[in-house]
Amino acid sequence: MVGTEAVVTSAGDPARPETGQVGQEQLMALLDHTSAVIYMRDVDGRYLLINREYERLFNVRREEIMGLTDHDLFPVDIADAFRANDLKAFAVGVPVQMEERTPGEDGERTYITVKFPLVDGDGRPYAVCGISTDITERKRAEEQVRRLNAELEQRVRERTAELEASTRELDAFAYSVSHDLRAPLRSLEGFSQVLLEDYAEVLDEQGQQYLGRIQANAARMAQMIDDLLDLSRATRTELSRRPTDISALAGEIIAELRQRDPDRRVDVDIAGGLVAQADPHLVRLVLQNLLGNAWKFTADRRDAAIRLAVETHEGVDVFVVADNGAGFDMRYAHKLFDPFQRLHSASEYEGTGIGLAIVQRIIIRHGGHISADSRPGHGATFRFSLVPGPASWETR
Repeated sequence: MVGTEAVVTSAGDPARPETGQVGQEQLMALLDHTSAVIYMRDVDGRYLLINREYERLFNVRREEIMGLTDHDLFPVDIADAFRANDLKAFAVGVPVQMEERTPGEDGERTYITVKFPLVDGDGRPYAVCGISTDITERKRAEEQVRRLNAELEQRVRERTAELEASTRELDAFAYSVSHDLRAPLRSLEGFSQVLLEDYAEVLDEQGQQYLGRIQANAARMAQMIDDLLDLSRATRTELSRRPTDISALAGEIIAELRQRDPDRRVDVDIAGGLVAQADPHLVRLVLQNLLGNAWKFTADRRDAAIRLAVETHEGVDVFVVADNGAGFDMRYAHKLFDPFQRLHSASEYEGTGIGLAIVQRIIIRHGGHISADSRPGHGATFRFSLVPGPASWETR
C-alpha cells in the first residue's frame, strides 16, 4: 500500500517529490495487477493517477482522465458524494472507510472504499488516494436475502392468519362435537336402557342383545368423542413448561387404574425422582395413554408387570414405559401413531385407536421423540423424550 509520505506523481511535476523511474514502473505494475480500483486526486479533485481496473471499469484511458475531476466524469450527485468523501479524508488526516456507488453497465455498483491523504515533506496534504473494492454482488445477494426474508415474513403472517382461522373453526367444531353430538348419544343410550328395564318381558333374548349392542356402541362413540377432543387439545393447547414430577404423575395414574380394576394383580415398578421440564397437563395425557395401554395389554397375564424408568442418551433423558403383555408385530409399527389405527381387534382389547396419536403429538410439541419396540407375546417398550435432542436411541 502507498504510505502517507510515499508519492506516485505524473511525470515532470516539480512540485511533487519524485520516485525513481524503475520504482514507479514497478509500483504501477503492482497497481495495475490488482482487482481493486485505485486512483489519486489532488486537493482540487483533479486526477493524478488511475490503475488499469479503473480504466476497465469506467471505459477510460489514463492519458485522457489526467487533470479532470469527478464532475467531468459522473452525474452531479455522484461526483458531489465522491468530493465530500475526499474532503473528509483530508479533514481527518487518517485513512477512512466508506461505501460508494457508481453507475455501471448492469446497474448501480457498490464499493467499499478506503481513502487517505498524501502529504509532502512539510506535512501538507497534496492528494488523496482511494482504494475501492467492488462489493456489488455481495450487496445484491444481501438485498435478495432481505427481499426473500420479507416475502417469507409476509407468507408466515398470511399462513399464521390462515392457521388462526382454522383453529377458530376447529374450536367451533370441537364445541359442536362436545355438545351437539353428546346429546343424541345420551338419548340413544338412555332410551336403550329404558327399553331394557321397562320392556324386558316384551323383548326376547335377541332383542335385548341388540339393545345391549346399541348401548355398547353409543358408549364407544362417546369415548371416541372424548379422545378426539383430547387429540385436538394436544395439538392446540398452549404449551406451559415447568418442572414436572413424572414419578408422582405415574403413581397417581396407576392408583386410578387399580381403583377401576381392583381384582387385577400387576407388578408396577416406577423409578423415583423422575423429573422433566414439561407441561404437566399434557404429560399426564402421555402417561395415561402409555400406562393405560400397558395395563390393558397385560390383562391376560397372571405375572403382569409394568415398568417406568429413565435412560440417558447423549445427555438427553429418555423415559421408558415397558410391559410384558400382548405386544405387537413391528412390521405394522408404522401405523402405531396414526389416529384410529389398531394393531389388535376391538373384540380382543377395547379402545378407539387414538391414544398413541395423542401421545406422539404431545411429545412432538415438546420437541421430543418417541419410539416403540415389541414382539407378539413378549410385551412392548415405548421410549420418549420431552426435550429436543438427538434421537439415536430410537428403534429404526
